[in-house]
Amino acid sequence: MQKKDIVLSGMRPTGALHLGNYFGALENWVKLQDEYECYFFVADYHALTTGYEDTADFKDNITNVLIDWLAAGLDPEKCTIFVQSNVREHAELHLLLSMNLPLSWLYRCPTYKDQISQLKDKNITTYGFLGYPCLMSSDILIYKAKYVPVGEDQLPHLELTREIARRFNYLYNCEVFPEPQPLLTKMKVLPGLDGRKMSKSYNNTIALSDSPETIQKKVMTMVTDPARIRKTDPGHPEVCSVFAYHKLFSPDEIEEVEHNCRNGEIGCVACKKKLAKNLISFMAPIYERRLEWMKRTDDIKDIIREGNRKATEVAARTLAEVRKAMNIDWI
Repeated sequence: MQKKDIVLSGMRPTGALHLGNYFGALENWVKLQDEYECYFFVADYHALTTGYEDTADFKDNITNVLIDWLAAGLDPEKCTIFVQSNVREHAELHLLLSMNLPLSWLYRCPTYKDQISQLKDKNITTYGFLGYPCLMSSDILIYKAKYVPVGEDQLPHLELTREIARRFNYLYNCEVFPEPQPLLTKMKVLPGLDGRKMSKSYNNTIALSDSPETIQKKVMTMVTDPARIRKTDPGHPEVCSVFAYHKLFSPDEIEEVEHNCRNGEIGCVACKKKLAKNLISFMAPIYERRLEWMKRTDDIKDIIREGNRKATEVAARTLAEVRKAMNIDWI
């Protein structure tokens, strides 16, 4: 039986997952687990790089992320699900790689200055935040992942991982690390309720944990065409957040919705009600599975224990090769 190629990806536990997370990653993960040997991890170390000051909700956030993953369709029989900090080899490889990683490589990381600017209210001028690309590389290289599912905006991060792998192999005259390749995914992008990017920080999300009643209320608050005052005014669906959702959740009705909007034959309230019905129908299976998993916290712990064990087994083998290449395996 031919061995499957390894795919690795993770998410930070920073709060309730929403539709942006689902269409940006989770939907694709569910498909990948049938084609590859997949490792999916809760990136709690990464969450500390910007949220080290307040960890009160960390355990609850990790639990909720895991519930959302399982509800969305990740199957522990098909993939390995684990928590980053439970596999200590991630931290040790991060330390060892940091010993020979040029600072200039970290400072040139495209998101570093952006994040420093965007998160002015947080003190993230820390070693941990500067070094998070090294930690990310460790996450990937410790499993010798062949592919990492990314969007085009994340390609510079993956290139840095390849550079780190090449540098290690060159310095220690070895071939410990393969160079991971991108598994480019065409992400479905949904705006937030207010038309901006969907983000927890903007409080404009539809969460996977939202009940049908909550979804209904949220949809009714969505921003529509600002130039449309009366029901009979011709609309401009290309600038309407509701229409952007219809394209995804009302594919069989999209031509009718667009025609009626442009010709003033449907009001925004009726249009939102139609969307809410279709959106609730789409999310119902996820929501129902989520309710079931919330009753099975002991089973979730067992899944993570087994996932941690499998991940540790692989990570320990790689770390042993690293220590041997660096001549620090004295005993």
